[in-house]
Amino acid sequence: MMKTTHPKFALLMGACLMASVQAQVQAQEFVNKPADLPFTVVNPKVAGFSEEGLRNIDRFLASEMAQKRVPGAVVGILRDGKLVYLKAHGLRDAASQAPMQTDSIFALASMTKPMVAVGALALTQQGKLPLFSKVADYYPAVGAMKVAVKKPDGTVTMETPKRGMTVQDLMRHTSGLTYGGRPDTSGAALAPYPAGGELPSMQGSAAFVQRISGLSLVYQPGTVFEYSTSFEMLGAVLEKVSNQSLDAYLREVIWAPLGMSDTGFHVAQAKQVRQAQPFKLNPLDGKPQKIEVLEADSTFECGGGCSLGTVPDYLRFGQMLVNGGEFNGKRVLSPQMVQLMTSNHLGRAIDNRVANVEPHRDGYGFGLGVAVRVEPGLAAVPGNVGEYSWNGAYGTGFFVDPKEKLVVVFGTAAPGDLRKYYREQIQDLVYGAMVK
Repeated sequence: MMKTTHPKFALLMGACLMASVQAQVQAQEFVNKPADLPFTVVNPKVAGFSEEGLRNIDRFLASEMAQKRVPGAVVGILRDGKLVYLKAHGLRDAASQAPMQTDSIFALASMTKPMVAVGALALTQQGKLPLFSKVADYYPAVGAMKVAVKKPDGTVTMETPKRGMTVQDLMRHTSGLTYGGRPDTSGAALAPYPAGGELPSMQGSAAFVQRISGLSLVYQPGTVFEYSTSFEMLGAVLEKVSNQSLDAYLREVIWAPLGMSDTGFHVAQAKQVRQAQPFKLNPLDGKPQKIEVLEADSTFECGGGCSLGTVPDYLRFGQMLVNGGEFNGKRVLSPQMVQLMTSNHLGRAIDNRVANVEPHRDGYGFGLGVAVRVEPGLAAVPGNVGEYSWNGAYGTGFFVDPKEKLVVVFGTAAPGDLRKYYREQIQDLVYGAMVK
C-alpha cells in the first residue's frame, strides 16, 4: 500500500532540499579548489567582507564575458591567511569552449619579477649577492655600456656612466636599461632594445647579455625609474651566482618549499591543456593577438616575464610575503628582507615614473620588484600606505595589503590594453567588498 506524505512533512523536506541546493551553489566557487591548497575557507562575513560586495566581482566579470571582452578569469582573495574567495569564471579557451578552472595556468609575464626579486634577496641574506654589487662584476661587458644623451637639436652623444649599474638598480628599475616597443619607453638609445614579446625566444641568458651590453643605456644608472629589461639581467646574475638555471634555482628556493607545483618557465605536456588562452583577436580593435609563451616553449628563462603559474600558487607566494617570509612551515626570507623588498627605494633624487607604466598608480614608489604605495590618495584605486603589487602584460595581477592582511591574485588571458582596465577594476571591487 502506497503511503501518503503529510503536507507539513513534504514542506519540511522541500525546505531541506532547497537549503541543500543553496549550500551546494554557494560552495561552487570552491569546488575546484586544489586539494593541497593549505588555506582554511572562511565565511566572507567573518573575514570582514560583504557577500553582496563579492557578488559584484561575479557581476562585473559576467558582464565583461557577455560582451566578449575576455574569455574568463580566476580571482583569489586571502585575508588573515584564510581563503575568502576563489572562483573561476567563464572559459579557459573560447575556441574549444573549455571552462576556466581555479587551477588554470596563466602566462604570468611581469609577475615573474617579484619572484625573481625574492630569489635575489635569498642570496643577499646569505652574503652572496650584495645589493650594491656592480652588475659588471658578474658580466664585465655591461661595464662598457655608455649612456645615450639626446641633445635639444636631436643629436645624440655618448657619455660614460657616472657610476656602475648595481643589483639594486636592477631590482628597482633604475639601471638605465629599457624595454623596446613600449609607449612609456622614453630613452635615447641608438639601437633598439628587445620588446617583451621577443624575449622568450632568445637563446638563453648569455645571448641576452651579449645583445644588451652592445646597446646604449638610456639614462645614468640610479637616476630614473624606467621600466626595463632589468629583471632579465637580474635573472642572468642569479644564474651566474647560483650556478643553476633560473628555473632550477627558483624551484629550489621558492616554488618547491612553498608547494607552487604549477609554476615555472616550462609547462609539462600533460599540463598544457590547462593553459588559459586569449581570444584570437583583440576585442578592442579586432587585430590579431597572442601570448608568446603559449605558442612555443621558451628558450630563455627570462627573469622579467617568461614564467607561468596558477592563481592558487601565487596566493601561496603572496601569503609568504605577508607572513614575513615564511609559509606553511617553510621560510624563504627573513622578515627584515621582506621589509626591505616592500619598502620604497625611489629616493628623492630619482625621477619616479611608476605612474607612466601604471597610470592608476599615482602615489606609488617602487621597492625591489614591486610597486609600493607611499600616499593614501592620488591613486585611482583604494588601499593603504605600504600596499605593494605588480601585474603581468597578459592580464594577471596581484596586490598585498599588510595592514589588512590581504592577498589578492587574479588571472585573465587579456594581452591587449584591457589588462590595464582589469587591474584597476579588480582592486576597486575587492576593497569595495570590504566592510571592516
